[in-house]
Amino acid sequence: MDSPYLDTAPLQVGDTVRLIAPSGPTDEESLQRAIAQLESWGLKVVVGDNVRARHPRVKYLAGTDEQRRRDLVEAWCDPDTSAVIALRGGFGAMRLLDGIDFDLMRAHALRADGRPKLLTGSSDITALHQAWDHHLSVATLFCPMVGNDPFKNSRVVPAEVAGWLFDPWGGRELGFPAESAHPTSSSLPRAASGAAASDGLEWSKWSEDSPGDRTKTTTQAAQQDAESGPLSRARTLVPGMAKGRLGGGNLSLVAAGIGSPELAGVREARERYGPSILLLEDVDEELYRLDNLLLQLVRGGWFDSADAVVLGSWQDCAEIAEVEELFMDYLGEAGIPVVSEMGFGHDPDAPSTPLGAAVTLEAPAQGRPRMWVDGA
Repeated sequence: MDSPYLDTAPLQVGDTVRLIAPSGPTDEESLQRAIAQLESWGLKVVVGDNVRARHPRVKYLAGTDEQRRRDLVEAWCDPDTSAVIALRGGFGAMRLLDGIDFDLMRAHALRADGRPKLLTGSSDITALHQAWDHHLSVATLFCPMVGNDPFKNSRVVPAEVAGWLFDPWGGRELGFPAESAHPTSSSLPRAASGAAASDGLEWSKWSEDSPGDRTKTTTQAAQQDAESGPLSRARTLVPGMAKGRLGGGNLSLVAAGIGSPELAGVREARERYGPSILLLEDVDEELYRLDNLLLQLVRGGWFDSADAVVLGSWQDCAEIAEVEELFMDYLGEAGIPVVSEMGFGHDPDAPSTPLGAAVTLEAPAQGRPRMWVDGA
């Protein structure tokens, strides 16, 4: 399947998006901030009926499974929906999967104009990304969520996410930029509010050049500007080059899915889909827990379909050097490229990543690794 959105953007001003809470609960301030952010981009926002619900027994779920599942299904099947946007993560998305009629969801995967609908979110929403990939074969966007702190605190996240929603994906580079960019609102749709535009910093753009001929888009002075946003920390652990569909997400959720219908056929995944590049990140896990989760993926054969492995952020986990050594223990002799510190996940300024899209990874032995969406 070819990647979508290569020369047309997923969203445009005036589109309708559905805002839902498939995992943990939110508070009214976060909900209103999320609505305001989406509306500032010129989108029409429909809030799920049960977004404000609370599970009657446990505090970590936004309503019962039935309430959250109903909001998810109704949002996706609404013919006016262009995108389904998860308000936040937490826990609970995987609890919804067994009760979903995926034949029904597949029948509503396209908008009225024939473009594919889009699902966005990260962290616990990994469970939905896996299900959408397996059952619907559609690309999704693994990105910071509008109800979480990065949209409130980060100077770069709003504009970076807007870039993936309102710009075509073809040729776009993933991860933090090699150089910082001056404050700009050019990634934001024309209807964006002044606050959204002034608080965001556009990622460096490379789509006008071929990957091998990409040139600097900012001055050296801008690179030294402490307020201009994060720069790439990406580095190669095992050099090489790979092409394939992006998969993966949060390590804890991927490991929890081993043996499920969505991941039961991981050993045959490469034959079914072709080459793949697998992503992993996590938050608030001790090194022994990461070891256990990684071992579960190795024994479950999840890496058998991998042509490369790319690591994101490990916020509040072990030291990054320890995390890298752990992955090298398991994957260092696998004969595939391994790249670290691409930033996606729970980093406060985390960049977005399109799952299910075809990408190219360059991981040189010396120099910064790069990964970009193929096509266009």
